[in-house]
Amino acid sequence: SPMPRFLALGDSYTIGEGVPEADRWPNQLVRRLGAEGIRLGAAEVVAVTGWTTADLAAGVEAAAPEGPFDLVTLLIGVNDQYDGVGLGDYRLRVADLLNRAVAFAGGEPGRALAVSIPDWSVTPFAEARDRDEIARQIDAFNAAFRTEAEARGIRWVDITPLTRTKGRRVVDDGLHPNAEAYAAWVDLILPDARSALA
Repeated sequence: SPMPRFLALGDSYTIGEGVPEADRWPNQLVRRLGAEGIRLGAAEVVAVTGWTTADLAAGVEAAAPEGPFDLVTLLIGVNDQYDGVGLGDYRLRVADLLNRAVAFAGGEPGRALAVSIPDWSVTPFAEARDRDEIARQIDAFNAAFRTEAEARGIRWVDITPLTRTKGRRVVDDGLHPNAEAYAAWVDLILPDARSALA
């Protein structure tokens, strides 16, 4: 049988800004599944550092991934929050991207995972900023993201609390997670990925 296929959609957190390609969480996830005897092809990634929901929608159009995929992940929204995109606009755009994720998953929402937006307020990068306000906005964006995901029957993986406790494990830019931090994300993503592929 052909190797099951994995599409990862997102931004810097999915492309793994500042870490070697092997340490990006989608690639760590493929290895961890493989160690359990669950075969999955190399992650096909459509993600660029700095992308908002609007950028990702355009990027998906340009990349035109050929479905169906056996697993599709979506993690998007930190740059919308950072750039001051309104919550209502974010919600509409993330809903559209969730619809696309399901379509890429062959119309099966159970094969799609929505991964929550990390809280960068705890990172050294945020030192001169209003950390409480950032955290509040991230919570609001995640609540919208979660509502839209669950309305479609898409699995929700909440990594945000973990990013608040282990969020200082960052690369040299003081913002993006290091390989160890991504490994901890994969601990949380793994059970839902396993279920999606079952």
